[in-house]
Amino acid sequence: MLREKICRRDVLRGLAAPLIVPASVVRGGTAPSDRIVVGHIGVGEMGTGHVHAMLGDPEVRVAAVADVRRQHRERAKRLVDAKYGDQACAMYNDFRELLARDDIDAVVIAVPDFWHALIGIEAARRGKHMYYEKPMGVSFAEAAAVREAVKRHGPVFQFGTQQRSSNDYRFTVELIRNGRIGRLQTMIIASALSQEIGNQPAEPVPEGLDYEFWLGPAPWAPYTHLRCTRNWTLIYDYSLGCISGAWGIHDVDIAQWVNDADGTGPISAEGTAVFPEEGLYDTPVSWEVEHQYANGVKLLHTDMLTAQRRAPQFREGGMASLFIGSEGWVYVSRNGMRTYPESLMHATIGPDEIHVPHSTDHRRNFLNAVRTGRRSISHIDAAVRAEMVCQQADIAIRLRRKVRWDPEQETFPGDDAANRMLARPMRSPWHL
Repeated sequence: MLREKICRRDVLRGLAAPLIVPASVVRGGTAPSDRIVVGHIGVGEMGTGHVHAMLGDPEVRVAAVADVRRQHRERAKRLVDAKYGDQACAMYNDFRELLARDDIDAVVIAVPDFWHALIGIEAARRGKHMYYEKPMGVSFAEAAAVREAVKRHGPVFQFGTQQRSSNDYRFTVELIRNGRIGRLQTMIIASALSQEIGNQPAEPVPEGLDYEFWLGPAPWAPYTHLRCTRNWTLIYDYSLGCISGAWGIHDVDIAQWVNDADGTGPISAEGTAVFPEEGLYDTPVSWEVEHQYANGVKLLHTDMLTAQRRAPQFREGGMASLFIGSEGWVYVSRNGMRTYPESLMHATIGPDEIHVPHSTDHRRNFLNAVRTGRRSISHIDAAVRAEMVCQQADIAIRLRRKVRWDPEQETFPGDDAANRMLARPMRSPWHL
């Protein structure tokens, strides 16, 4: 009876450890009663990668998958059942059924951007810890609503900005925060390139796809194959494009981290963009937005080709970030880093200098936070502030003028047109 009265999440955090069979006495690793039970919501291309990763962790039991495509959820179930040698993995078309299960401790959310907030809010309300793929959503109102739900209900939140769990990016942050390039002046980030495509004919909805549910809160549109592939990130009804979810928020997040701005953000933004003249994809093909911080630091948020024209360090191609100070610079990407002076590459950050949280495995950082209740490395406050930088850029280029932002009040002071763009309507019956 005592065991039945103890909350399973308290057990995971070690508050009832004496009642758990030690992992050392269980052949093959962690005791079944001590495993983190995980559900996956969205098991397409990105989601399947998350399933593989979780199945490789002996401290996890994947219990259920949810996806509006039958072939995706059936494929994921086969992977899970093959790993465990049983048929226990449950499948759901509707994510709400998965979230209603009391035995699931944590979820991985890997669905189109316009679904992120609704699922994240429901996950928080149900007390599920969440690994939340970027971005926060398609509007700042969605990001703020998820933050409120996470803070109200208290689950662990890990944003999918996994560059924070990279040695090179962490070293970059510590070099700059400790003044190794002098006073930080300018940050330039180069995002992925977008593309154009013509108008697409309507097609029959393929068998096994719940297309009405796929659209969910987004405006209704006729089905066409390219609408529901990974390139939905280039359609404004579903995403901000490469400015945010398709890549940009990764390096925006690092810029925020470098500038010690997880609790704040830029105070203004202005820039220009080139949009497709017609076709299915309607997010910016190229753009250049300058953000100004209160401490005087400038952030130039661009596509990759624009960055190559602005700074020679980007000529090797690829998405990357450049941080320029009064006495040097650091260039960093997922392929490595370069510095000026070169000696910075061999610098040592002393024990009395500034250190930022350490992680080399984003998923493991999340699972450790679930077990301990500690804050993850890509926590909710950092996620929302990074999202706002992307939203600022989108609003500025669409209004074609400078916008000013109050990071404390989280509003554009006296700017009704810009403030109206902080939220988007949702198709009934969906709402925040």
